[in-house]
Amino acid sequence: MSKEEYYSTKLSALRLKRCYEIAPPRIQQYLEAEIKFILENIKSTDHVLELGCGYGRVLARLAEEAQFVSGIDTSEESLLYAQEYLTDFSNIKLHKMNAVSLDFEDQMFQVVIAIQNGISAFKVDPYKLIQESIRVTKTGGKVLFSSYSEKIWEKRLDWFIKQSEEGLIGEIDMEKSKNGIIVCKDGFIASTYTPEDFTRLSSELKLNSTVEEVDESSIFWVIQVNYNH
Repeated sequence: MSKEEYYSTKLSALRLKRCYEIAPPRIQQYLEAEIKFILENIKSTDHVLELGCGYGRVLARLAEEAQFVSGIDTSEESLLYAQEYLTDFSNIKLHKMNAVSLDFEDQMFQVVIAIQNGISAFKVDPYKLIQESIRVTKTGGKVLFSSYSEKIWEKRLDWFIKQSEEGLIGEIDMEKSKNGIIVCKDGFIASTYTPEDFTRLSSELKLNSTVEEVDESSIFWVIQVNYNH
């Protein structure tokens, strides 16, 4: 089963929601800190796009701050559940779409985000992902990608073990799970991007960006979009 199929079927909708419900306190803190950092980068007049929105966990928070929010995902099951989960919000629109082939016009959004390690979890060409994200972002806008800090490795592994024990993901291969990479015996692999990885990508693509650690749990790569540079 490919990584995309894994999130489209095994880790979709209510099963994905359950992963967050069983998150230990330190992981809950990490998840909240990640969202707060995003909200600090959003204005009330912004149109925001979330790549890999799942069942709408983050979209709900974005919609409280931004003027309009769009969410895309490849899982039809997650998007159907998101319609129910987000029923109270009139400023959210959901789309079934792949992040490397966005069906949006150029420069539509002030902020584009792919958090919760999306740049790794999507299992797509990172260069295409970055280029598409920048294409749909207005000049003067931002693209935010996040991954895990190595400082939260043990807590992250514990969280994945909990998910495995509930049958949400496969059995963890403890021998192979190390150096930021979690490996399940059913073929599921969760890797990470380091600050050095983000810095290298920025240099290769000649981007104006910063890398910041948040809460000793997230690594955020913030790209400042400027088509005139």
